[in-house]
Amino acid sequence: MASVLTPRVKGFHNLFRLRPHTVVVHGPAGVGKTTLAKKWMLDWTQDTLSESLNSTLYLSCKELNHQGACTFAELISKKCPDLQQAGPEILAQAQKLLFVIDGFDELRVPSASLIHDICGDWKKQKPVPVLLGSLLMRKLLPKATLLVTTRPGALRELRLLADQPVFIEVEGLLERDRREYFLKHFEEEDHALRAFEAMRSNPALFRMGAAPAVCWVVCTCLKQQMEKGEDPALTCQTTTSLFLRFLCGQFPPALGSGARQPLPAALRALCVLAAEGIWTQTSAFDGEDLGRLGVTESDLRPFLDKNILQVDADCEGCYAFVHLSVQQFLAAVLYVLDSDGQDAGDGGRGDIGDVRTLLSKEERLKNPDLTHVGHFLFGLSNEERARELEATFGCRVSLGVRQELLESLCGGNGPFSSRTDVKEVVQCLYESQDESLVKEATGHVQEVSLHLQSPGDLARSAFCLRHCRDLRRVSLQVDKGLFLENDSASEPATWEERSKHDHHTLCLWTDLCSVLSSNKNLSFLDVNHSFLSHSSVRILCEQITRVTCHLQKVVIKNVSPTDAYRDFCLAFIGKKTLTHLILEGSVHSDKMLLLLLCEALKHGRCNLQYLRLGSCSDLTQQWDDFSSALKLNQSLQTLDLTASELQDEGGKLLCSSLRHPKCFLQRLSLENCHLTEVCCKELSSALIVNRRLTHLCLAKNNLGDGGVRLLCEGLSYPECQLQTLVVCQCNITRRGCKHISELLQGGSSLTHLDLGLNPIATGLWFLCEALKKPDCNLRCLGLCGCSISSFCCEGLASALTSNQRLEALDLGQNTLGQSGLTVLFEALKRSPCRLKTLRLKTDEASARTQTLLEEVRDRNPTLTIDWKDGGATRPAYCDFPF
Repeated sequence: MASVLTPRVKGFHNLFRLRPHTVVVHGPAGVGKTTLAKKWMLDWTQDTLSESLNSTLYLSCKELNHQGACTFAELISKKCPDLQQAGPEILAQAQKLLFVIDGFDELRVPSASLIHDICGDWKKQKPVPVLLGSLLMRKLLPKATLLVTTRPGALRELRLLADQPVFIEVEGLLERDRREYFLKHFEEEDHALRAFEAMRSNPALFRMGAAPAVCWVVCTCLKQQMEKGEDPALTCQTTTSLFLRFLCGQFPPALGSGARQPLPAALRALCVLAAEGIWTQTSAFDGEDLGRLGVTESDLRPFLDKNILQVDADCEGCYAFVHLSVQQFLAAVLYVLDSDGQDAGDGGRGDIGDVRTLLSKEERLKNPDLTHVGHFLFGLSNEERARELEATFGCRVSLGVRQELLESLCGGNGPFSSRTDVKEVVQCLYESQDESLVKEATGHVQEVSLHLQSPGDLARSAFCLRHCRDLRRVSLQVDKGLFLENDSASEPATWEERSKHDHHTLCLWTDLCSVLSSNKNLSFLDVNHSFLSHSSVRILCEQITRVTCHLQKVVIKNVSPTDAYRDFCLAFIGKKTLTHLILEGSVHSDKMLLLLLCEALKHGRCNLQYLRLGSCSDLTQQWDDFSSALKLNQSLQTLDLTASELQDEGGKLLCSSLRHPKCFLQRLSLENCHLTEVCCKELSSALIVNRRLTHLCLAKNNLGDGGVRLLCEGLSYPECQLQTLVVCQCNITRRGCKHISELLQGGSSLTHLDLGLNPIATGLWFLCEALKKPDCNLRCLGLCGCSISSFCCEGLASALTSNQRLEALDLGQNTLGQSGLTVLFEALKRSPCRLKTLRLKTDEASARTQTLLEEVRDRNPTLTIDWKDGGATRPAYCDFPF
């Protein structure tokens, strides 16, 4: 058994000599928290360094749940009669007392209620949970040492109750311990190792194996399966199949039918007990619990004899399941047992919710155990498994729950409406191993985003995606460590293990990637923030190159290893269906990548229409190749080189491509490409010659007023067909505004202009004059963050009432003030205009502004005024839709 100590202290004496007063031992069910606590109790009483005998009091929350209200003095005297009359002495020697509160998560008390009901009076009767809460908050025996054990779900409340506790995580059996357990359980080593590998192939089951009881369940089950000559790997494929085989294996088919009679009733009684405990978060049941549920000890005898249910050693007169996972599984069984028309929650079992409640997010957040019950329930919805249960116990199994499961998946926004939902739904569907259920559940799913963290995620995702018939888009994010091939940090001693791991993982990855070539509707692949390996990239690219792969849009963003981009480009050469491609991340300084990309563009079957290369630094050196590729390619319409280190030299080379008669580009983004006024003359001449280019983004380049003047010269020619120009954050001032104003008044083809984040407030008058002219064709004008104040609003208001073409005006991130807003709204209220969208920045609007706003909306019902967003997002016309 392993534990992680925080802070790192070694040894019992050292831990408590720090006087933390409160130590919280936490970990999953069954990993040895209680055993560790009892060991420390023994150490406490046998502490030879102490001058006098120390005392310990063990309080089992499972047992205390069955005790009524009492005083703190009564609680102590019941657990330690010797202290019955020693109230003052206890206070004097409080530092010698160790209270062990075992199983805090088992307390039957509403969440957070302990904080609000505190008692410091020894003689006042209170519910036991209130007394324990008061003890933790140091209202009772403030100097005593407290040792609390709990499962992780109650840690949040303990942090609120306890004062500066020390947390110790108990991990249970490590991998080597689990392996040793299997070797001791099986007579033959090869059988033991084969069974161990079968359990390890199921990550969820392997994690559960940290609890010795689960290892016992797995070993018992797999030993029986292997004795029958069955493959343990198939049994461990899902957690449900393992637990079902374990349960059924304890009750082999009898020769006569008479011996089977008690089992259906016994199974139902056991399942009722399990479900009641899950819903009330209880793992120990006394005679009163059994009586309330109509269950007798004789009902449970078959399962007591098989150690599935046991007499609880820590709670006198109580029963407990061998492990929480067994209880969760049996709770799920209750929902599939035919109840003659009654739901699981009926018939006097008010604490047991129905299927819809079981699967609801709200209930699962309050009670995490329900999540695992839901997984088991999906597993039991498989008809083959249901029949196995039916045949073993002679009970009737209803498959009606299957429809309820489908409804729970398809409710709301569908099964894959968020990343959290995706992980949970994929887990549930995989657990079912029911292809028809998966097809029904995912029949209308067109888009899915997968975050792959483990081989288990790969296996589950591949199983589900294979049956998504209408899937159109897949997004993948692969965490570091899933593929170990390129992990040079690993020790040489682990290479063999890494190789075995990668072989298994790559098989699962191949299964997942095969969806790209097997699903004819899949057209969009997005791989982002992913840590791949050379082998995994090759497998993915091999699927992309297949004729049956119909991908049209591909996004590769922030992917490692860096040479993965080369493999992708190689796969795209001759890919006729590919029309949109984004490559971002480690694409800089890779000449081979750009050469391969040029080959793809020059290929006769290339139909690429949209290409975005992010952060490409060496494009200038390769521009001759890229330029020739642009001249040969007749399909590319949009080129986005945002954040590439093109500089003026590269800009001039690009302009020579734009002037070529066979250049078919319509949209070009050179945002943040380190351009200056120097390349603007070349750009201007290219705009005159190229009659196909309609959208140009030059944002975040230091063009200045001189650059704008040169651009306006080219834009003024009637041959120029440019419609959208984005020059935000280009260091344009009043003089630049004058050049633009003259251009707009001359009947320019420009319909969309973004001047955002330029200090042009003093030049706004020139723009307003242009807007008043009938030859101004602007429909959208962006002036976000241009230092415009209330003094400019009179001119703007006049322009808006005169202009009959402007449909969108962005004034976000400008401080117009109350007076400026009033001027604009009054003008819009007086005379209707063509304006459909107005973006403003304003704090909480005054009552007068709100009134004007409503009046403007009444006068212009088609006008949308966005004053909350205030220009925080970029206008849609500035972007190139993918």
